[in-house]
Amino acid sequence: MIDSLLLWALALLTAPLFAGVIFKVKAFFGGRKGSPLLIHYYTLAKLCKKGSVYSTSTTFLFKLGPVVSLAAAATALLFLPMGGQPPVLTFDGDVIFVLYLLGLARFFTIAAAMDTASPFEGMGAAREAYFPIICEASLFMILILFYRLSGDLNLGAYFAGENPRGFWQTAGSPLLFVVIALFIILLTENARVPVDDPATHLELTMIHEVMVLDHSGPDFALIEMGALLKLFFYAAMVARLILPLQPGHPLLNLGIFSLGLLLVYVAVGITESVMARHRMDRVPKFVLTSFALAFFATIITLEFLR
Repeated sequence: MIDSLLLWALALLTAPLFAGVIFKVKAFFGGRKGSPLLIHYYTLAKLCKKGSVYSTSTTFLFKLGPVVSLAAAATALLFLPMGGQPPVLTFDGDVIFVLYLLGLARFFTIAAAMDTASPFEGMGAAREAYFPIICEASLFMILILFYRLSGDLNLGAYFAGENPRGFWQTAGSPLLFVVIALFIILLTENARVPVDDPATHLELTMIHEVMVLDHSGPDFALIEMGALLKLFFYAAMVARLILPLQPGHPLLNLGIFSLGLLLVYVAVGITESVMARHRMDRVPKFVLTSFALAFFATIITLEFLR
């Protein structure tokens, strides 16, 4: 339990560092030196030193949104096994709880955006509510697959110890579809290119950024940290699938887990460097690809298990 708690704390501390890798990769592809790896720490510290400004038209929901989004992301990581250690918290069906915990964070973020009574933020909130619905269908299809393989409904049974390697031995090639589907879900849920562009300022293309325009200072720091933890959560799941090895030694387990995370963040950076943001009407087709991949992986695997 102590080791799992230490890894959870380490995840909270290193999530901004791993996200800095994306900037480095994008700078490499652009032929630039780029921001330092610690850029997110500097940004969070700068935001915490500033004061928050609140519109007189907002209510307590506007202040509650950033707190809930950060708390939900940090709590979700408690259920995720990391570095070869079991999760801090686990129970049968916790995977459903975690998915809707992240959904609760999204609900409060959307509610905070709607609370400003700004049509601009309302537009972003509507888009933010639409695309994750497709992701939710994909995630539940993946859950059906994992449940058939393991017989359990908790994240520990899917991503702890040798379980991911057992999945590869049982499901084989269909699991490649799951990895790609999870990566598309990662890009969508975390507002990355080609679904969304965190650096854009065009009204017609903004999704997540437009919802948090009115947040400032420490409130915006909470939102940024919550987003970094959420990205870490999805990256950790993909990392366990692409590098399922567990040598048994705690340091080696942690090293392989960190290497898997690094590969996922580099893949995100490469994706954002070589792809343009999709037109808004093409985004649903891209996100639906994850559902199609998860669906075919499940059907093929069920045929193997007969």
